[in-house]
Amino acid sequence: MDQNESAEEAKEVKKPEEAKETKKDEEVGWDDVQDELEGAEQPSAKKGVSAVRFDEVKKGETKKGSLDLDFILDIPLTVAVELGRKKLLINELLQLSRGSIIELTKLAGEPMEVFANNRLIAKGEVVVVNEKFGVRLTDIVSTVERINKLK
Repeated sequence: MDQNESAEEAKEVKKPEEAKETKKDEEVGWDDVQDELEGAEQPSAKKGVSAVRFDEVKKGETKKGSLDLDFILDIPLTVAVELGRKKLLINELLQLSRGSIIELTKLAGEPMEVFANNRLIAKGEVVVVNEKFGVRLTDIVSTVERINKLK
């Protein structure tokens, strides 16, 4: 029994020494990784963490069919009115000079398109108000059409 006990003691002594030895990457096996993970300290539990309780969200009292949009009323939008478009080659663009005329796709008297953040929202006609250009809206794109274009 003394020999068996000595052999067991020798194995126990060798295990810690083996763990301290530095092995090359090629020599490290899966068992070594598992042994290291088992020997590593377990992370301590976080202190001061408690359960979070949220209040129940209730429907606001709004009229049927209306939405509470007050929170978005201060968001700025860029509104642009398009007179027409024209595709030019770079060569044609470079030949433009003062007094050049660019023929647009829209006809005179045709409604101008009004865009809000690059989305068509209305059509209208050009007017002059206090020596400034303006647009009198003649057709508003329906809410359903605007929502469908977002999809």
